[in-house]
Amino acid sequence: MRNRAVIRVGLVALFLVVGCKSGDAPGEKAAEATAAQEATPAKPAPEAKPEETSPKKPTGVGVPDDLPNGLLLAYSQFQVVDGKATAKPGPARLDILTREGGEWKTETVEDAQSNVFHKAMILTPRGQAPGILTLGGSGAYVKLWRRDKGALQASTLWHAEFGGKFNRMRDAEVADLYGDGTPAIAVATHDQGVVAVLRQRVNKWKTERIDQKADTFVHEIEIGDLDKDGTLEVYATPSEPNKLDAEAQHGEVVRYVPKDKKGPSIVADLGKRHAKEIYVGDVDGDGTDELYAAVEALTTGRGASLQIVEPVEIRRYDANTPPDAKVIIATIPDRLCRFLTAGDVDGDGKQEMVAASFSKGLWLLRPGKDPKSEWGVESIDRDSGGFEHAALLSDLDGDGRDELYVAADVQGELRRYVWLRGRAKREVIAKREIPMSRMTWNIMPVPLGSLGR
Repeated sequence: MRNRAVIRVGLVALFLVVGCKSGDAPGEKAAEATAAQEATPAKPAPEAKPEETSPKKPTGVGVPDDLPNGLLLAYSQFQVVDGKATAKPGPARLDILTREGGEWKTETVEDAQSNVFHKAMILTPRGQAPGILTLGGSGAYVKLWRRDKGALQASTLWHAEFGGKFNRMRDAEVADLYGDGTPAIAVATHDQGVVAVLRQRVNKWKTERIDQKADTFVHEIEIGDLDKDGTLEVYATPSEPNKLDAEAQHGEVVRYVPKDKKGPSIVADLGKRHAKEIYVGDVDGDGTDELYAAVEALTTGRGASLQIVEPVEIRRYDANTPPDAKVIIATIPDRLCRFLTAGDVDGDGKQEMVAASFSKGLWLLRPGKDPKSEWGVESIDRDSGGFEHAALLSDLDGDGRDELYVAADVQGELRRYVWLRGRAKREVIAKREIPMSRMTWNIMPVPLGSLGR
């Protein structure tokens, strides 16, 4: 247990060198490393131990030999010297993981113009072939990658320097924001509070900054239609610059309607707390989107005396929810939760949500009879952690049930979970020898037909 805690501390300190959600100033690394030690949970929670694939069985038990979909994994990576990860960042890295011929195969792309890919996803411009969209940090680039003579080559859609301390394209989502049949890209920056929309103009992309605020971090972008008026809204999570101690960090969730040139308007005022992760979708199945915010914990003390005063809260917001309301559907006994993902894990036609917390594992959230009140919370796996702890529910094998894919960076593993007889079965599908040599920022599905092979 002690060794695992030490690994977690070192992991966070190392990852602060590149475009992570904590500050990069000298001296902040030690502060964050100290704060990263496990806090005492405010409330005990039920623990579950997933079934493991037998070590005598080959990797891929229960997985078809070939899958029509793969995974995009966006990384920051660190140079390795004498078998150990250093604090020196390497180029941004993208792994394309596919299953072919009974094996998981990896294609790697690196970009020396950035030291982190915060996200990678498929983009199909109107009238064009699909490509892989990447969001770069330190060198702030939005790029589209397509295959040319067998190799993936990039074209730059947007590059900017924002004039602040950081220079990062932090998050993006793609949708038909203007109702014209053309996909647009909503982008958030981790510098100077920029929210922008990239619109396709024939073979070019035009960038419109719809918001900008100095000394503000924007961590997340989500798109949905909470008011069900047929026009998509963009949701973002601006906050004060990241703090590495127990000080309050004010944050909000704001809404923009690019088609109507509206926003920002405050959807959630989180007071002295903030959220780095939100999810927008119709999780409760009533035909209307909801917004969920993973509100980070309030803590006191440092190091061994670090205590959680108020744990992570998963809050729900509907179109008519007042910004100062606290509709708490679940609490997670941890200080950070930076991934929410939703899907149907058991094939019953109803969606569940998975919360991936910093050091206390994975949690399954089930809506009850009243989805606006408390949800059921189950532990999936306590032995899974990471500073981001990227997670994705997606039906890659097409069997009607979503699998859970998790980057357990503390353990240096990419894991796949399926639910059998009501229990999660864990399988390791990729493993790296030096866990701290890489940090996973995002996982997204990719149809093999979009890879241009």
